[in-house]
Amino acid sequence: MSLAWLRSHAVAWSLPRTPGSLAEVLAEMEFVQADPIRSPARAQDLILRQRVRGYRAGDLDRRYRALGIDEDLVYAYGYTVPELRPVLHPRVHPRAVNGAFPHDARTADVLAFVRERGVVHPRDLQAHFGHRGVVNAWGGTSSATTVALEELHRYGLLRVADRVSGIRRYETAPEPEQVLDPAERRRVLALRIARTLAPAAEPTLSATVNRALRSIGGATGSATLRELLATGELSATVVDGVRYLWPSDLPVADREAPARVRFLAPFDPLVWDRRRFGRIWGWDYRFEAYTPVAKRVRGYYAMPMLWRDRVIGWATCSGRDSAVEVGFVDGPPKSKAFATALEAEKRRLKSFLGA
Repeated sequence: MSLAWLRSHAVAWSLPRTPGSLAEVLAEMEFVQADPIRSPARAQDLILRQRVRGYRAGDLDRRYRALGIDEDLVYAYGYTVPELRPVLHPRVHPRAVNGAFPHDARTADVLAFVRERGVVHPRDLQAHFGHRGVVNAWGGTSSATTVALEELHRYGLLRVADRVSGIRRYETAPEPEQVLDPAERRRVLALRIARTLAPAAEPTLSATVNRALRSIGGATGSATLRELLATGELSATVVDGVRYLWPSDLPVADREAPARVRFLAPFDPLVWDRRRFGRIWGWDYRFEAYTPVAKRVRGYYAMPMLWRDRVIGWATCSGRDSAVEVGFVDGPPKSKAFATALEAEKRRLKSFLGA
């Protein structure tokens, strides 16, 4: 195995040669990471546009209820399919007694309010309970009722019904039809993450799976990966001293990557692991939205630019009416095929944005 093998399989396993419908792609991916920054579009939309036929920015939120999907935490926060719910829940709360969610007066009142009203916007709760602020998980201040909503959602008592102007509305979560054995939940979740990030560097995958499994309890991520290797459900190879893992049922990539340019979301599974990115594409990519302006190298929201199976540079575009600017690590390819493919991707991006 070589770096060329890693590149070709990373692209083949992450990006379909032929795009599908939104429902088909969600059923295959099962999880799409979300991020609120819109420059030129939110991460979930940029991820899906590379995989869904005719996708337009905002389609996921517009079709959320019809698709029957959820918002939840896997290894990051994002959109999930219903099939993952019994794998993700119930989560072990640090104050849980006998596995039951440890309600206090605030969460009990908020849950009762949502059950009575059906679908609830955070401002409905604030109007009913008041605007008392509390410290949130980021060290800032949020409404106490909003924090209660988020906690009830995280531990599976509420689900996101939809969004209005980007704000989540909540409803009670369905009662579980089945409660899976924790070992089975760990196995399924570890395989799901390994499939999303394949071929994944073992240190990154182990740490990522460990975070995801913490709320299930029991074996760690590294122990779970060892079990999956022992049963043959995961395969492994070593390239340049790093071991890479992937689900054994993934097919061998037997064709060259298509002659296509793609502008990828900074959180696209293909570029998510920055260490793997540096190893297989030979340069360091950083997400600079939170970097001081004076220290940015590639821009506020630089999207990695994939040509065939090489990430050769980046693109920036702040919105529908903005120009698409590109930069290169070692200069642009000289071929006419690349120039044609680059212009085609610019047009696709503008069409996706609704220009």
